[in-house]
Amino acid sequence: MISFNLRAFATALFLGSAIAAVGSLPAAVPAEASARPAVGKLLQEAIRLAGSGNTSGAGEKVREAESVGGLTSGDQQAIEQTKSYIAAKNGSGATGSKAKFANDYNAGRFRDVVGEDADELRKAGQYDGESELIVAQAYYQMQDYPSAIRMLRDMHGQGPLELLMSAAYKSGDNDAMRIAAEQLIINYNQPKYWSDILAMADRSAGLSPDNTMDVYRLRLLTNTMRNADDYTTAAEVAIQIGCPTEAQGIVQKGMDAKLLNDARTVRLMTMAKSQAGSEAAGLAQEAAAANAAKTGDADIKLSAQYWGMGRFQDAQNAAKAGIAKGVTNSNLAQIRLAMADIGLHQRDAAVHALSAVSGGAKPGDVLLSHLWSIYARTH
Repeated sequence: MISFNLRAFATALFLGSAIAAVGSLPAAVPAEASARPAVGKLLQEAIRLAGSGNTSGAGEKVREAESVGGLTSGDQQAIEQTKSYIAAKNGSGATGSKAKFANDYNAGRFRDVVGEDADELRKAGQYDGESELIVAQAYYQMQDYPSAIRMLRDMHGQGPLELLMSAAYKSGDNDAMRIAAEQLIINYNQPKYWSDILAMADRSAGLSPDNTMDVYRLRLLTNTMRNADDYTTAAEVAIQIGCPTEAQGIVQKGMDAKLLNDARTVRLMTMAKSQAGSEAAGLAQEAAAANAAKTGDADIKLSAQYWGMGRFQDAQNAAKAGIAKGVTNSNLAQIRLAMADIGLHQRDAAVHALSAVSGGAKPGDVLLSHLWSIYARTH
């Protein structure tokens, strides 16, 4: 019978594993996630000390954490989990197959962990979810990333997903990376992974200029623009698809971020301002022509222009009008309607609009509708 909480042990082992390949991956443990900062900081130090072999010092940090006033249930749970980890590092609290399993992992005997140790646990009926996570970590430590990924795909929780993300990154498994990043954004409020899924979107085949622009729009909305080239290219694409006012705003954002300040920036801003002036002067006439048209394609283009100007109600009206009349690209039309809904903070309506996007000859529209849906559900 094992007396320590193996989940805490597994998570703490994960903390100590070499997962820094993806620079944005955090080294978080339940002690930090569920405890208040004053308690979590002490427990994190306790885990660090125990990991380096100083279990007596780790115990002292736990006692300091216990002395913090007004302990919450989250504080107490994190304290117990940290005690479990210290017990495991100290070699106490575990017996039989579980003890060998823990000791072999700590000693770096990973082949034993994934082989005979795991088999013994299965025979004893002790191979549970926590054990499975440790086996996955052992595969990771052995650099057998495909085996780790195979196991981690079926696990839940932020820790396993972060390990999946790292294993997928190291093995070049873009599909597993995408799954992990999306779940970390949706279920664990980790917006930093937008950078990863948008980078993967950049590399997708079959993106139209409208799709490419939407990737940059999402980068701007999620604060994941990477460099001066992102701002410059985004502005150029905005001009290409007929949204010069939006392009002007993008260049200004790049300048405000101290990334755009050269002669090319001046030329691009001059072009955007000139075309934005023409756009504003002719917008009423353009709207009248779209309203008079028998099909809705012009309305959908107009919706994108309104969106780039921040006129979200007009963007929504134009998109609805275009969809009602019928359009050449119904998927793009639903995306434009959803974007307007998001601008108006009508998130449920946006998700509903995007649910109408179906497969077709333009896979980029399907991809971008999926990304906009993630954004709508998490903001």
